[in-house]
Amino acid sequence: MEYLEPTDRITWCEWKGRAGYFSIRVGERRVEAAAWSYPQPTAEFQMLRDYLAFYAHLADLCRLDGEVVRAQGGGYYGGWITNEIVGPFRGEWG
Repeated sequence: MEYLEPTDRITWCEWKGRAGYFSIRVGERRVEAAAWSYPQPTAEFQMLRDYLAFYAHLADLCRLDGEVVRAQGGGYYGGWITNEIVGPFRGEWG
């Protein structure tokens, strides 16, 4: 958390509720709204409380179990695509 700074950005998910965003700052480098969380998720998604999600396309490199992930297309969704996940994926062009 020492590298995260809350932002003013807020979005709304019809299933999970209100999302708040964080920028990542390491030294002089800052990536705006690179992570988000649901501080008070809806009843069905309470398991998400206190967890953070990160946009893979805003990071230099993201790995999951040693595999370099691919960002979900379109820049809106935050999915981390691996060889084990089968599409189609929302956000892809066409």
